[in-house]
Amino acid sequence: MVRLKFSITLNYQVLDASADFILNFQPAFTERQKVLNEELQINQDNAAVTQLTRADGIRYIKLRAGTGPLSIFYSGTVDIDHYQEDPDSLHEMQISELPIDVMPFVYPSRYCQSDELTALANFEFGAMKPGYHRVVAIQQWVNRRIKFQIGSSGSTTTARDTLLGHAGVCRDFAHLMIALCRALNMPARFVSGIDYGADPSLGPTDFHAYVEVMLSGRWYLFDPSDVSPTMGLVRLGTGRDAADVSFATVFGNVLTQSPVIEIQAVVDEQNGFYLPVRQQNALSSSDNFVSTFNASYGK
Repeated sequence: MVRLKFSITLNYQVLDASADFILNFQPAFTERQKVLNEELQINQDNAAVTQLTRADGIRYIKLRAGTGPLSIFYSGTVDIDHYQEDPDSLHEMQISELPIDVMPFVYPSRYCQSDELTALANFEFGAMKPGYHRVVAIQQWVNRRIKFQIGSSGSTTTARDTLLGHAGVCRDFAHLMIALCRALNMPARFVSGIDYGADPSLGPTDFHAYVEVMLSGRWYLFDPSDVSPTMGLVRLGTGRDAADVSFATVFGNVLTQSPVIEIQAVVDEQNGFYLPVRQQNALSSSDNFVSTFNASYGK
């Protein structure tokens, strides 16, 4: 098990009478990721704040702020008890096996044009045995062909753009891997989070993007940018692609500063908390989706 403590500071300047924010930076609630403690501070006393939680544990804050500086500080501690599985036991699921709620993660989306990459995906991976190791092959293929380069992409960069440009940041790696998986009819989704264990040479700690692929009824973790161990990934949001999981969506005339993020691992081996490390087992920090879905519908 890993225990991670982190804090996030967001600073804005609201230029009009008011502005609205939809925020998604709190850790999600899942059966494998538990929030031990947390604190939220907002400097504007009169700000209107509403907190919402989706059925899958993803959390949002709706905030209306007034003119002037807006500072948002969040700190929390999470315990992540990863579900671990032998990779050889995991299989790709037939479309007929998938709950209807999973189907959006098979279709093309704004940043993941899987329909345009079908020929490429079949050429590179179509002859491989389906299963976990084929997903790993896609992850490694993306990692080898795309250079991690800050500033090489923007908010409109798609998986196809990344493939042609051969450079990107974590969200671009994620979009390309997702598109290739979906091109082979594998459900794949975009996860926003925070990572522990990245090389300091990559720059200050920032929000991170990675991938989940559904195998044998559960979402398993993959990080095609490979900047940190998957054990060190804190889940914030999930969606079809980056358009669904922005840590802050702003409606209004607002100046934005870069987020300030700090994260540390709590090592307490006597109580079962270890430093996040790379390992061979397949890891999941989500709920067992298919079992949950079937139980809710009485199957």
